Amino acid sequence: MTVESTAARTPRRSAGSKAGTTGTKRTTRTSKKSTEPALVQLLTPEGKRVKNAEYDQYVADITAEELRGLYRDMVLTRRFDAEATSLQRQGELGLWASLLGQEAAQIGSGRALRDDDYVFPTYREHGVAWCRGVDPTNLLGMFRGVNNGGWDPNSNNFHLYTIVIGSQTLHATGYAMGVAKDGADSAVIAYFGDGASSQGDVAEAFTFSAVYNAPVVFFCQNNQWAISEPTEKQSRVPLYQRAQGYGFPGVRVDGNDVLASLAVTKWALERARAGEGPTLIEAFTYRMGAHTTSDDPTRYRGDEERQAWEAKDPILRLRRYLESKKYADETFFEELESESEALGRRVREAVRAMPDPDSFAIFENVYADGHALVDEERAQFAAYQASFADADGGK
Repeated sequence: MTVESTAARTPRRSAGSKAGTTGTKRTTRTSKKSTEPALVQLLTPEGKRVKNAEYDQYVADITAEELRGLYRDMVLTRRFDAEATSLQRQGELGLWASLLGQEAAQIGSGRALRDDDYVFPTYREHGVAWCRGVDPTNLLGMFRGVNNGGWDPNSNNFHLYTIVIGSQTLHATGYAMGVAKDGADSAVIAYFGDGASSQGDVAEAFTFSAVYNAPVVFFCQNNQWAISEPTEKQSRVPLYQRAQGYGFPGVRVDGNDVLASLAVTKWALERARAGEGPTLIEAFTYRMGAHTTSDDPTRYRGDEERQAWEAKDPILRLRRYLESKKYADETFFEELESESEALGRRVREAVRAMPDPDSFAIFENVYADGHALVDEERAQFAAYQASFADADGGK
């Protein structure tokens, strides 16, 4: 498969860096009549391995055990995600942002990281959190409203979830600039979606990272929809081509291909660690479910679109490959199914054991010294809450 890289490479500072030294730039037409640009793809939807001269080297030594590990990661992440969605529907969580369909992009990129790399996520990177060793139950406290995150970012080099759209790209850039000043041999990765790519914060992060040659990878999961807004209404060019205007490389990868996501992210991280600056990766994938559990995607997209993407399912394609190469047997898949059900039970029990959220916590810390308007609103809310008890006979 071919690769399109949209910017001249930054002058290389290390002879040890591998890929990207001889890539040919291509001109891509972006009118609606033109074809989409080629993806970096190593594994087809049918589970066939395809060669790639530039990126094969990053997965050349991957073992059957590691491939089974990637499959396990995706299956368990999907099971956890499904359980969280069910718990929200049952009233145990206030909200949930599903990653259904994006498992390969997250697991592939997450497993490309070294322990000393630092991650700045949005609020949907449950698969990356899994790769960083964050217990799934710790992700759910915030969505239940009983904590502000639930884990120590410094324990796993995995920052707390960011709800404000796009702001984490600036945090990642600043952190990466600090890493460079410290002389550390590590990289930073920032995750964001196609909708966030329209935010000014992201543009500013691109500018600063390019000017200061920061060791940061911008990993955009283009899942085709910014809530109800399709990508073509956000950008006249493929998102990865935006990197060209800032002076660093952009690559589009098949986000439903865990091997390609792993390989391209490894390349970009090595490039960052070698002092060659930022990279933009556009993981071309699809959000199979709703934006969050408060969203109804049937109001703005058709079943045909989802069905077309179901044929590209990231888990199914890796299973086909494992089976074709005889890297996994039925015993492996059956044991994994049992493990996934056990994970679902553990998550369900952990959430139901959590305390109910404090309904009045929202009024705390709005002002350091209190405020008359906040006091008035708290009293109004208390009266509203008390009305339910009165209607239920004082219970």
